[in-house]
Amino acid sequence: MTRQTEIVIPIEGMHCASCQSHVGDALLRLPGVGTAAVSLAARQAAVAYDPAITSPAALVEAIREAGYTADLPSAARTEFERQESRERSEAAEYRSLRTKASVTLAAAAVAMWLSMPLMNGSANGAGHAGSHPADPFLNWAMRTVDPLVSALFPWLYRLDANLLRGALLATTLVLMVWPGRHFYVRAWAALRRRRADMNTLIATGTGAAFLFSAAATLVPSWFEARGVRPDVYYEAVAVILALVLTGSALESRARKQTTAALRKLVSLQPRTAKVIDNLIEHEIPLERVRRGSILVVRPGERIPVDGILTAGSSAVDESMLTGEPMPVEKHAGDGVFGGTLNRTGSFRFRATALGSDGVLARIVRLMQQAQGSKASIERLADRVSAVFVPVVLAVSAVTWIVWRLAAPEEPVARAFAAAIAVLVIACPCAMGLAVPTAVMVAAGAGAAGGILIKGGDTIERLARLNIVLFDKTGTLTEGRPRVTDAIGSEEQIARVASLEALSEHPLAEAIVEYAKDRGLASSEVSGFQTSPGLGASGTVAGTEVIVGRESYLRDAGIACETLDADAARLEEEGKTLMFAGADGKVAALFAVADPVKPVSASAVRALSGMGVDVWMLTGDREAAARNVARTLGITKVVAGVLPEGKVAEVKRAQAGGRVVAMVGDGVNDAPALAQADVGIAMASGSEIAIEAADVTLLRGDPRDVAAAIALARAAMRIMKQNLFWAFLYNVAGIPIAAGALYPAFGVSLSPVLASLAMALSSVSVVSNSLRLRRFRLELDGGRQ
Repeated sequence: MTRQTEIVIPIEGMHCASCQSHVGDALLRLPGVGTAAVSLAARQAAVAYDPAITSPAALVEAIREAGYTADLPSAARTEFERQESRERSEAAEYRSLRTKASVTLAAAAVAMWLSMPLMNGSANGAGHAGSHPADPFLNWAMRTVDPLVSALFPWLYRLDANLLRGALLATTLVLMVWPGRHFYVRAWAALRRRRADMNTLIATGTGAAFLFSAAATLVPSWFEARGVRPDVYYEAVAVILALVLTGSALESRARKQTTAALRKLVSLQPRTAKVIDNLIEHEIPLERVRRGSILVVRPGERIPVDGILTAGSSAVDESMLTGEPMPVEKHAGDGVFGGTLNRTGSFRFRATALGSDGVLARIVRLMQQAQGSKASIERLADRVSAVFVPVVLAVSAVTWIVWRLAAPEEPVARAFAAAIAVLVIACPCAMGLAVPTAVMVAAGAGAAGGILIKGGDTIERLARLNIVLFDKTGTLTEGRPRVTDAIGSEEQIARVASLEALSEHPLAEAIVEYAKDRGLASSEVSGFQTSPGLGASGTVAGTEVIVGRESYLRDAGIACETLDADAARLEEEGKTLMFAGADGKVAALFAVADPVKPVSASAVRALSGMGVDVWMLTGDREAAARNVARTLGITKVVAGVLPEGKVAEVKRAQAGGRVVAMVGDGVNDAPALAQADVGIAMASGSEIAIEAADVTLLRGDPRDVAAAIALARAAMRIMKQNLFWAFLYNVAGIPIAAGALYPAFGVSLSPVLASLAMALSSVSVVSNSLRLRRFRLELDGGRQ
């Protein structure tokens, strides 16, 4: 089976959920396309395809044939450059919408002003007692302010009615041709492709009102001959366009804020780097840096690329990666990451990862994937959106017919207003934005706290978790052995540490570090010998020293019975024991263990408080595992398991109907991470584990598991609120606009108020999603 390739294609020209559905359908019709997740909020399509059957160029062509603008992402451009291009495009769109909205609002006010004399019939040649605007709200508003306008501008009421109608026709036509032009162009393009979208609704509603008004202006006698008053509705067209454009501008501005976290990350990437070449420092563009180049960074500068520190030392602010506010000390041999801020000293480092291989670029890429992915909760909205606009068009037509048949005594304007109100109140945008905006903001909020979530489906599964399985080593513990207990004099400990300094064994390193932490001086060693798996021996400052397992010392003729009681106690705690002898006598006992992270206990408490069960899986010995579990308050422990055993435990929990998360950091955890409903990897762990995971914790802090679940639950609440509002708005709003309340209460919805409600519905959904930016989770130990 051919491996599918994934590509993310930026798309311009999508404006509602129907557009999103059209693009998805066009892509899925192509042979070789497996999945196509189209995001209205992110303006992109994430496509999985078989390269043996189709190509990226064919995908782009399918999008273009559907009527939208798309280009292949340039391989020469980095994630940062692509994101900056997207930011510039969104900023230009917002400026354009803001200008159009301002102009249209001003013109709409002028249209209402010019309509006053026609409304009350005082204009010369009006021909009847006064027109009745199709919009009852405008009718009320204009009659309310009419006395003030007539007092301030009495000359306006002496103008010829035909002149006023001509001026209104020209003003409205200008608004439709310039600020509102895109509604009609897009509606026409959709019609040519036998589709309908939000633009179709707006263009049909305002277009019908304009054509009726233009005909009444140019040939009023035709209407009068048929007993229909030649009223004009220009002011309603102008106000509807003004409100829809204002809503679009507000939505564009709010949508920009959903990617604030991503924008902040991109802004951290320096544009230049200082490279040392032949002992001379040069400042060059970042794209000219090569792997292996030696770079220099001074205090207050951002590190340009990932690398290994070769000279100097400093404290580096890595909060943009981990959310941790305290600077991290860096010395020769330590890794540094592009985009992080050098706080104190100057240093040199060797570049190891460039462009898209760097940690910052990978985070940006993960966030883009997350923001473009879909949660399964979107499927209902997608199904409704696919048929939404045709249904609304049909309802509008039926509304006109029912009004004319059921209430022939009502003015034509009443039926006309109801039909237009149905068209302009319907809002597929709110449904299309309900879930993806929440996913985008949640992904940004998580990244700001060092939690990378791969997508909307992951958020949905995270929110449903009811059991978390932790690996022990490196996840709940620090991941490296340390001496926890040492029995013996400082002199003897120093001798043993001097000998172990020549060994590369992890337990030997733990003893050396223990001695260094206590400032114990080292001595000269001669005759060093090692016995793999047993221990080492040699002469330290004239004293014969041996260190290793108890059996190793016994074989050397050294009795260890004097330490039996201490050894039994420490062994019961699950610790590894190292005995040491000097000049033929037992001299010291070291207990080595992998210490529990100070924050692990609060992580377990937080998860338990959220109703999530906690288990621990480990390949370690039963005694060591039980000791860690007791310390943390974990009741279910499975010890001595190999990777396939961890997978089996995950499957066992899933078979019991549990939604399972696996948390680990090693290569041996990767199969279980892939099997779990949600795989969570510590960023300090292996690349394979991170690749297999759905969530990456950049801080390596187990408390972030609880934070990720809490964030996902908050995001799901927002998604459900958004969808509830979007569906309720349309389900309730369309019948009211059609006149469902008129027979019983005499209430009919104004098309202008309907257009205002439509504009605000999208803004309200995006604004509700933006509340996730304030998400904070406080746990024991101060994690927020």
